[in-house]
Amino acid sequence: MNSPIKTTSTEYRKPHRPAVISLINLIGGFFRKKRFDARDFIRTASKKTGLDDFGNRSFLERMELLLDSIDLEARLHPFGRFMIKQNLVRFLSNRLKIEEAFKKKPEILAVKMEDPVFIIGLQRTGTTMLHRLIASDEKNFRFLASWEAINPAPLKEKKKGREDPRVRMALTAQYALKFMAPDFFAIHPIDARGPEEDCLLFDFDFWSTVPEATMRVPSFSNWLEGQDHTGAYEYYKKVLQYLQWQNPGGRWILKTPQHMEHFDEIFKVFPGAKIIQTHRDPSRVVASFCSMVSHAYGVFSDDIDPSEIGRHWSRKALKMVRHSMDIRDKHGADNFMDVYYSDLMKNPETVMSDIYGFLKIPFNREDADRVDRWTERNPQHKHGKHRYRLEDFGLEKVIIKEGFNAYMKRFSIPEEKTDER
Repeated sequence: MNSPIKTTSTEYRKPHRPAVISLINLIGGFFRKKRFDARDFIRTASKKTGLDDFGNRSFLERMELLLDSIDLEARLHPFGRFMIKQNLVRFLSNRLKIEEAFKKKPEILAVKMEDPVFIIGLQRTGTTMLHRLIASDEKNFRFLASWEAINPAPLKEKKKGREDPRVRMALTAQYALKFMAPDFFAIHPIDARGPEEDCLLFDFDFWSTVPEATMRVPSFSNWLEGQDHTGAYEYYKKVLQYLQWQNPGGRWILKTPQHMEHFDEIFKVFPGAKIIQTHRDPSRVVASFCSMVSHAYGVFSDDIDPSEIGRHWSRKALKMVRHSMDIRDKHGADNFMDVYYSDLMKNPETVMSDIYGFLKIPFNREDADRVDRWTERNPQHKHGKHRYRLEDFGLEKVIIKEGFNAYMKRFSIPEEKTDER
């Protein structure tokens, strides 16, 4: 007899908290909170790496704005602040090592990259499933592994015949997240050795939207929306070249919803890029992603406001689809392919065959068998069922439907009736 499928919690204001973390937070609460200071993190990273050249220091403005937003708005618990400190030092340490590599090995920046393929769509539209399906074809594609995204720069010299130390560090992070937020894996499963979102590469130049998806940082996220991100994509390309220089492979298959705001910058930096855009009923998308964000906030904070999350991400999602529609009108249709969540869930093999046709790659029986094997190993609800409702975030379906009406009509997006993930 099959055991019932575990479902995710909808008690967003009461995040799961292991006893040991609660104890650390209790003790930490007695100590005076020290404001984050960019100079402290810079000194720590320099001491840790023995390096001091960060390259273009324009990132400092973005870093300082982020630190102010975290201090004044994020409402982190003590252990959350500790984790964020570790991440900030990691960003800076990697940046130092990357710049050192560029100085010692200038040929890295001459690495040729085949035109990358970007999977782009609103959060929760099947981008992760599609990304991992395509990435399973390592003959034709090169994916960004989670361990590479966390640490693009090697931690130390890899011993012959041994797994890269960065993998072990990523596995530790994976197990730690599962301990702190077990429900999160039912929403977005993490695999240290598997493909991960490339938005993490923007962390090292402080252009990433990861902070606003994991913490309450409205000032930083609103400021970031108004900036020209060309420089972000230029640095991002350099990091991809650095990774390809370390581990050569096929054509990059990349994905993150963050790209949806920056089609222009993508084509400016990667003129031959191909974009696969995913679509799903926005009323399901917004509810699902607000739930994911609420669970992510709960890793770092005990103070979660689901209605505030609903207001922020429903507005941002609408802005993203409107922007993408405007930009698509400026670029040739040959650069884009549309994939629908419902089709991907019902018949992934057909969707994959169509994608290979779009990319002018043969799709044969071996490819079809690989798709079948992947879907068999990764059934929906493998890690539990993700529950979510718009009303939990102060949102109404009729309002979401009205706001996204033009988007749904343009792409003929079917309305979902079920409560599936």
